[in-house]
Amino acid sequence: MATQDNGGLDNGFSKLDLEFVRVLEDLIDALIANGALRLTDLPPHAQRKLTERKRHRAKLSEHLDLLSDEDGQII
Repeated sequence: MATQDNGGLDNGFSKLDLEFVRVLEDLIDALIANGALRLTDLPPHAQRKLTERKRHRAKLSEHLDLLSDEDGQII
């Protein structure tokens, strides 16, 4: 992705891009879940990126799991 020197101002596109990446991940997950797409349909580089992001998100969610399901109680 090419960047332009605009004096440090990106007009909010960096935040929008990060949010859009999440939308694309969710879309790919939905397409895979519905059988419209297989992970192996994607280029190997894209497969690795998606897998890495899923692993990283899983690790992060483990650390953020504030409510344990172990006690079986529903709050």
